Amino acid sequence: MAYSTSVSIWALALSLCLGVSKCYFSIPMKIYPGKYNFSSAVDVAPARKVALTSDGNGLSLASDPTGTVNFLDMVNNLQGDSGRGYYIEMSIGTPGQKLNILVDTGSSNFAVAAAPHPFITHYFNTALSDSYVSTGRTVGVRYTQGTWEGELGVDRISLPNGPNGTIIINIAAILSSDGFFLPGINWQGILGLAYPMLARPDSSVEPFFNSVVQQLGIPDIFSLQMCGAGLSASSTSDPAGGSLIMGGAEPSLYRGTVWYTPILEEWYYQVEVLKLEVGEQNLDLDCREYNMDKAIVDSGTTLLRLPVNVFNAVVEAITRSSLIQDFSSGFWDGTKLACWMKGETPWRFFPKLSIYLRATNTSQSFRITILPQMYLQTITDVDGTLDCFRFGVSSSANGLVIGATVMEGFYVVFDRARRCVDPFILCCPAVSGGVALSEIAGPFSAADVAADCSGWTVREPLLWVISYTLMAVCGMVLVILLLLLILPCRRRSRSGEITDESSLVRHRIK
Repeated sequence: MAYSTSVSIWALALSLCLGVSKCYFSIPMKIYPGKYNFSSAVDVAPARKVALTSDGNGLSLASDPTGTVNFLDMVNNLQGDSGRGYYIEMSIGTPGQKLNILVDTGSSNFAVAAAPHPFITHYFNTALSDSYVSTGRTVGVRYTQGTWEGELGVDRISLPNGPNGTIIINIAAILSSDGFFLPGINWQGILGLAYPMLARPDSSVEPFFNSVVQQLGIPDIFSLQMCGAGLSASSTSDPAGGSLIMGGAEPSLYRGTVWYTPILEEWYYQVEVLKLEVGEQNLDLDCREYNMDKAIVDSGTTLLRLPVNVFNAVVEAITRSSLIQDFSSGFWDGTKLACWMKGETPWRFFPKLSIYLRATNTSQSFRITILPQMYLQTITDVDGTLDCFRFGVSSSANGLVIGATVMEGFYVVFDRARRCVDPFILCCPAVSGGVALSEIAGPFSAADVAADCSGWTVREPLLWVISYTLMAVCGMVLVILLLLLILPCRRRSRSGEITDESSLVRHRIK
């Protein structure tokens, strides 16, 4: 869930589901090639039951007997889908109060409902926690959709299906919100997994995962598997779920060749997109268009969001290549559904969508591809005779966002220690009728694109400088106006009389 003025980024990696001799992982940060050795000499199953540490050359399976990290315990610890979000159960306070918390790689605050709301069933009652301490600071966050306000505090949390141990965490207690909690959701808070630069009210508020790494000593890596591809956003069936693995990557959750892309800057998980293809057709736009004003990986955003010019080019290319030419404009802008008779599927009418990401070898790229089953989202069975779908791509005024629509096709490793993101092919769910719904391929030459495709982005510190400068200028103008009101500088008219019409201040006010 990106902030309204920012974009998110990510990286993908692939490796064999049943073990590979060599794997390359990367995560959100500047890219750094590294090898993760899962050689046949390593007894993988026992190793996954102990803590992980970094060997200096990449992620490795360690032998710490403390059992801080048990990857198998974290498998399937998420519930939800792309339409309602993916959430994890947490125990907050003393004694523990259990809440479901939305997993969001596009923000950095850990915030929980601390007051009743019509769309949630329960909330964190700070008065019932013996360990909750208020800091006395107020905080508020505005996302692409929704806002909340509350107070900052500190308390203990634990994860029933996460790293062993209790962590002292900065918590934002949400006291009021607008458009943040929605009908039909089953979560009561948000877990921001991005960097301190995005934390509110400022970067001194240490984010959740930074605290986990520091206090439990696990590697600065987490990985995310989301398994809701193709499910109805309005379905009442059990959520498909997924896995949030803290401290590394679980080998049983992915397969394929490993690719990783650099993280350009530690705020969002910002990546560099080189080009987009619709079917086999290159959109042939300047690569800076794709990254204007940033390109991020954000699990809290449902759709694939594209800058306006890119979105329009995608819609035009799909319309040209589709067997259906008479789609209403409402389908493309998300205000109308496209429906077929029950049992019929629209997949044959739509092309694949492919995104090319910069590889760690900057002269190369790799391609991640999703089939229409991923970006045409099943919504509801309207009257028992129709299957309806929503277009899972939208336009964006503040950058390209690789959201759940794309992420559900991959097992994504955020290797913060090496500043890269890895997309792996999922073993889990992105398969329909025996057909894989996502693909990854490479390497491809990047000689046909600019050496630097990242769009010009106004970073938040610069925004603060600009804001304070404008405030100072406005203050000076107000002082001058007040002086002119107190000590009016009058001039005489041609007749020698002083009139209201000759007052400079009066004309300014008009």
